[in-house]
Amino acid sequence: MKAKDLRKKTKDELGTLLIDLSRERFNLKMQKGTGQLSKPDQVKKVRREIARVHTLINEMARSTHG
Repeated sequence: MKAKDLRKKTKDELGTLLIDLSRERFNLKMQKGTGQLSKPDQVKKVRREIARVHTLINEMARSTHG
């Protein structure tokens, strides 16, 4: 998901998305550990998506505090 699309979401929606992405990252790590991971590039994509969501949450926090 692009940052432009994520900016339209509320802080609660971003939090929920972050939880879902964290679960997906965990599942991908488990698949990688057992040798069942079919798309190794997916791990990198999920990691970047998590970072993108964290960045937007931090931007929202900074804009409300100052």
